[in-house]
Amino acid sequence: MTLADAAGTLLALIARLITGAQGHWKGCPPMAEQRIYFANHQSHLDWVLIWAALPHDLRSSTRPIAARDYWTSSRFKQWLTTEVFHAVYVSRTRPQGASGSGSDDQDPLEPLADALKNGDSLVIFPEGTRSNKSEPQPFKSGLYHLAEQFPGARLIPAWIDNVQRVMPKGEVVPVPILCTVTFGAPLALEPGEDKRAFLERARAAVLALRPAAT
Repeated sequence: MTLADAAGTLLALIARLITGAQGHWKGCPPMAEQRIYFANHQSHLDWVLIWAALPHDLRSSTRPIAARDYWTSSRFKQWLTTEVFHAVYVSRTRPQGASGSGSDDQDPLEPLADALKNGDSLVIFPEGTRSNKSEPQPFKSGLYHLAEQFPGARLIPAWIDNVQRVMPKGEVVPVPILCTVTFGAPLALEPGEDKRAFLERARAAVLALRPAAT
């Protein structure tokens, strides 16, 4: 077992100890097929929680999306996301061209498309940024374009519950609280469906998995 494998096993154990990392497969079972998991986004721990909730044999082929500026800000963070989680880095801002304006020749979806072309599965957060609101913000267009380009990848909605209380935005020390990830039924882009309708339907599919208030 490599150091990265050992670290991954340890981190999954820690995540389960802190959060419970309970996965509820209500709409589909875990399967060795190419998938795009898309979920609400409230904490830096979101993708760790989904990763820990997956069966061990699916983790190596399921890659989270990680913000390059945050997750490469230290050697340890970069090693963790590269060697343990095999993350796909994305830039939250477009690089500046010579004119000072954002460069138009770089597709922000290119790293995600490359990962899917390689046969990997992805964990993405279509809101694009973390939110402390009870409902997801409107989804950005990336999920729609990936669904168009990769119709063979199964789109799996997921709702992450309680993780914002473990590590709220701006906090660095996790607090032990039971968290869950609920996976729903696969979604598919319908023939002729426009972007807005699809994104609203995808957001509704995630929101429908939210546990009822008690």
